[in-house]
Amino acid sequence: MCHALLQSPNFFRLLLRIDEELASQTHAVACRCGGVLHRANYPRKPRACLSEVRSDYESRFSFCCNLCRRRTTSMSVRFLGRRVYLALAVVLGSARHAGQTPAATRLSGTLNVPLLTLRRWRHWWQTQFPQTPLWQAACARFMPPVVSDLFPASLLERFSGNAEEALMRLLVFLSPITVRPIDLPEGR
Repeated sequence: MCHALLQSPNFFRLLLRIDEELASQTHAVACRCGGVLHRANYPRKPRACLSEVRSDYESRFSFCCNLCRRRTTSMSVRFLGRRVYLALAVVLGSARHAGQTPAATRLSGTLNVPLLTLRRWRHWWQTQFPQTPLWQAACARFMPPVVSDLFPASLLERFSGNAEEALMRLLVFLSPITVRPIDLPEGR
């Protein structure tokens, strides 16, 4: 059911609109030094992206201060940090891949994602995601507790609505981990 969203141009466009809104919120806030933020998008070569919307996904919204040159990247529901695969593919691929070789092999072929990559994603969900500040701050909000061994499928089940709405809400929930706050000493 959710995997049909990987073939839905409308869902990809919805994610783009959400990212545009997140970028406009980031742009509205001035730099810490008081400078104006100018658009300085990162080029991306997204994998698991529909050809109809590929041009919309070839950049990640980011800004650069006109005074101190500090870069500010907005949160994203399209990209999961620096991963080359779209966040949608990472979530759905990890939710479906539970280690069974025939199912994992079919999924790997469907998404055109190497089996080793699916395993790395699952490892990240099970070992690193539970340690993120986002999850540490939010895990107590889910009652009964979410089964971390079944991430991200068990987390996706907690978001209400149809498959599209639940996945969109999960991607919005995950958006704070798409940016990494970097505090560099002044002058760097």
